[in-house]
Amino acid sequence: MSATTTTKFASVYGPVVSWRYGMSLGIDPIGPVSTCSFNCAYCQLGEIEVKTKERQLFIPTEQILADLQPFAPWDVDVITLSGSGEPTLALNLGEILSLVNSLTQRPTLVLTNATLLGDAKVRQELSQANMVSVKLDAVTPEQLRRVDKPVAGIDLPDILAGIAEFRASYQGQLGIQTMILTEWDAQGLGEYIQVMQSLAPDEIQLNVPKRPKPLKRELEGRGNHAEPSAISYPVRVLKCVSATYLAEFARKVNDATGIPVRYR
Repeated sequence: MSATTTTKFASVYGPVVSWRYGMSLGIDPIGPVSTCSFNCAYCQLGEIEVKTKERQLFIPTEQILADLQPFAPWDVDVITLSGSGEPTLALNLGEILSLVNSLTQRPTLVLTNATLLGDAKVRQELSQANMVSVKLDAVTPEQLRRVDKPVAGIDLPDILAGIAEFRASYQGQLGIQTMILTEWDAQGLGEYIQVMQSLAPDEIQLNVPKRPKPLKRELEGRGNHAEPSAISYPVRVLKCVSATYLAEFARKVNDATGIPVRYR
């Protein structure tokens, strides 16, 4: 277990209240050491400990099954794969989704940063989820570097191409989630609208960093956050754009695309 993690790891956690999907039971296929192909400026996990784009087996499917059993009868709205990093890095992603689908009879959701969607095997495994929410915070390479801080070898054109390939065959509900850290200029908004028109997701989800960022890795960051004053570990509260700006951004995107836009 990572020296920076003070809470005992369990691969199933929650339920967590999601503003997008309701009451969510979390499954963490990554483990106690945060592992991701991004190191986002706003990450609720804190600094990512292992930065990689290489898939591997982190948590055996049998352990996830054992951790899931105490939560029966799974009285939640959705079961979400997310947790301690990028879930598509887990080589047993398909096994986990198949297990959850057959065992719980609850809708499954995967939150992904889309960096591995260029891999046909990842797309096939991910297609087992009822819902997929894809992070897309940037429409320029500089914005990607500044906001999401990808590992070497990941670039924006490949991310967009992977999302498009996945969208072309996916039969479930696809959401595009975008974190708005600062106000976008007119050119950036126009490019974003063009990307949304091209990808044609079922829903666009605009978010601001209401959760504080831990100064170091904290396992508790997977779940619901209390007010910063009630958190027992050091955090940095990130400044948010105004509610008025976010609402106007959402309106312009919806007007131009006709795609439902949710925001908070």
